[in-house]
Amino acid sequence: MMRGLSLSEKGSFRRVQAASARWVAGLLALTAVAWLAALAGLLAIADRVHDDVPVLLAVKLPLLSSRPELIFAGESRTLYQVDPSLAAQLIGKPQGAVVNIAYDAGEPLALLAAMRREPDRFVKAHVVVSVAPFLFNEGVRSAAVYPQDVAARLGVIEQMASFLPLRVGTLIRIIREAFAARLAVDQHLADVGPRPAAFGLKIIDRTQPDDRWPADIGSHAHYANWDLSGPKARFEIGALCGMVALARKVTVVVPPWAPRYDRARDSEWRDKDDQYAALVTDAGRRCGFDVLNMASVPGLEQGNYADEMHVNASGVPIYTRYLVPRLKR
Repeated sequence: MMRGLSLSEKGSFRRVQAASARWVAGLLALTAVAWLAALAGLLAIADRVHDDVPVLLAVKLPLLSSRPELIFAGESRTLYQVDPSLAAQLIGKPQGAVVNIAYDAGEPLALLAAMRREPDRFVKAHVVVSVAPFLFNEGVRSAAVYPQDVAARLGVIEQMASFLPLRVGTLIRIIREAFAARLAVDQHLADVGPRPAAFGLKIIDRTQPDDRWPADIGSHAHYANWDLSGPKARFEIGALCGMVALARKVTVVVPPWAPRYDRARDSEWRDKDDQYAALVTDAGRRCGFDVLNMASVPGLEQGNYADEMHVNASGVPIYTRYLVPRLKR
């Protein structure tokens, strides 16, 4: 009698455990569905409020009030490497005739939007825009560098399919940046915001420790899962082409990496770099913009670099003095 009761109790306990497990699994599934629905809703709202001019570019646009004739734009290798004040001296123009409106991970689509919004500020200017491989490589999907304007053109379903489950941070940034850009528009930062110091140049005042430098460039994150056939390349190359009709002249710059890396010994890097440079060069021939592919800069030594991509303060004048005279004006 007691033995039978014990077996019955054990069976009941197992049934309770199984039922609990089913309830937990069901609750988790419902939570996941609710979370995905909420994320999709936020992405849909972000798509509606998105503006192609991000806040990082909007805060640089007050520099255009000086009606510059040489405008440096693009990604971080222009932001931290081109000194507009020195560039103005090199071309014999007063201060304010050259400005730097580049920003971290700056993309051509955003610059094109700014040019369309204020065409009179660009139509008589020479626009020099730098590009990096992550802007065209579909394999790079990290939150820090994924082009926000490209993401906005994917649509909610494609965004979720592209970035879930491993790149949820990219989706969060899409949402955050969309609302920040809309706020910048509502506050008219591009028109009434303060002018950035040093005509837009920023300086990297530290050098990366030796143990933080990549061993090679071929395996660098900007070249991961190499693919130039996706929407990034299509939209960003299209934006570069679209600038030609909006400026006196457009030059696209492919900046160098630190001299400690050797293209001759790193065939993976050389092949990928040549492919993206060829992509830009072919578009330049087709659309009418110049391309300046700077594999190296004479005089820029390892000590002039803060990290594998960016020069430190000592490298800024060397880079600027090399770049400016090579611009066909």
